[in-house]
Amino acid sequence: MLDLFSGLDTHVAITLMLSLGFVLAFEFINGFHDTANAVATVIYTQSMKPRLAVFYSGVCNFLGVMSGGLAVAYAIVHLLPVDLLISVNTSRGMAMVFALLAAAILWNLGTWYLGLPASSSHTLIGAILGVGVANSFINNTSLSHGINWGKAIDVGASLLVSPIAGAMMAGLIVILLRRFRPRSNVHKTPYQRQQVEGRKHPPFWTRFMLIVSAMGVSFAHGSNDGQKGVGLVMLVLIGIVPAKFVLNLDSTPYQLERTRDAAQHLQQFYQRHEADLSKIIVKSTSTSQYECHPQQTVATADQLLKLMGDGNDYHTLSASQRWDVRTQLLCLDDAAKKAADLPKLSSDDKQLLSNLRKDLTTTTEYAPTWVIVAVALALGIGTMIGWRRVVKTVGEGIGKKDMTYAQGVAAQTTAAVSIGLASWFGFPVSTTHVLSSGVAGTMIADKAGLQMSTVRSIALAWLFTLPASMGLAAGLYYLAAHWF
Repeated sequence: MLDLFSGLDTHVAITLMLSLGFVLAFEFINGFHDTANAVATVIYTQSMKPRLAVFYSGVCNFLGVMSGGLAVAYAIVHLLPVDLLISVNTSRGMAMVFALLAAAILWNLGTWYLGLPASSSHTLIGAILGVGVANSFINNTSLSHGINWGKAIDVGASLLVSPIAGAMMAGLIVILLRRFRPRSNVHKTPYQRQQVEGRKHPPFWTRFMLIVSAMGVSFAHGSNDGQKGVGLVMLVLIGIVPAKFVLNLDSTPYQLERTRDAAQHLQQFYQRHEADLSKIIVKSTSTSQYECHPQQTVATADQLLKLMGDGNDYHTLSASQRWDVRTQLLCLDDAAKKAADLPKLSSDDKQLLSNLRKDLTTTTEYAPTWVIVAVALALGIGTMIGWRRVVKTVGEGIGKKDMTYAQGVAAQTTAAVSIGLASWFGFPVSTTHVLSSGVAGTMIADKAGLQMSTVRSIALAWLFTLPASMGLAAGLYYLAAHWF
């Protein structure tokens, strides 16, 4: 990281600092915006003191980012159309990063100020889709090319299904606790326990489970939401200092050999299925250097293999050659994805294309350790600030009755497990939506009722987040594209 700014012109260095600051600001806001949900129940039930809870939550968020991998990071990045990804080193690419981050930050701050558990993930995804839509209008291209719809549908499904599943699972846990431990103190609220027994804290094992599940939610949140910041930082670095970050310069000889092999096998696949592929791939008449041409996959693979040669080190390539290699790898990956749409494709061929895509992106989908640490610190520190507004909403505002210990344990355990699984499989989900819906599910299961005014506000925030962030990002991108 120390040599990041070496050799850069002053205006480039300033642009880089501002852009990185923008991304880290988004993650900082994400910390106090989303992670408040993770500590809401443990604070509300007086299982931990607020300062201690947010401190440990921040630490768990940090650890979650550090160990979360990169599957979610690049699932978010690949929502963008390929033509934007291969032009991110231009003014258009910088306008894209500025627009989506500014839109996400503005909406996050607004919903946080109102105390609404809106989702940073939902916001960021909406902003990315807005940029894709605006890019289509600017270039007079079809919306089918402006957004990676396949990835968008997958991400949308995960955002929709996860809160529903969270509500059902959390409600089921409460029902089971009511059935098998009907007289347990776990069904008391903090107020009831203090009034009846004169004790401030929940019973030992209940308190233990509340603390463990809260820290589990924090860890899972870091492993999922932190990756989104990592992906955005990489977009900034690739766009402003491509010579250093456009490819993983620390790639091993084995990884480079796998990349070459993947290009050759994809080339052979296209040659074998040329007739069938010609029916599903529309030939483009565009001559833009910022557009992939799947019908030219064989030629693209040839160009890549010539550029890479027999070398085992990306350092031997010039800055422009590195960019060309990245562009060709992204285009070949896009070609492999399109080839998977062939009708009557055998399971072996589908598995082959999946493996080829992994090998083609192994040296482009990466992140240096300092990037992960910086995002982890921003998210962790942000966790320790601004949590009060959302804690009150989650603890008292969702149900007509105050939250019981059992409801807190059920909602948090469900959130920790479901978010952790989503991170493992590379699906971006919303900590806010999963936990809030979990609390609502426990209230319904306990027949405590719901405060419809709060539920309505959360639902409206969920409903309007996507179009609002899309509109903001699209407008900002349109202005920034013409400004730059």
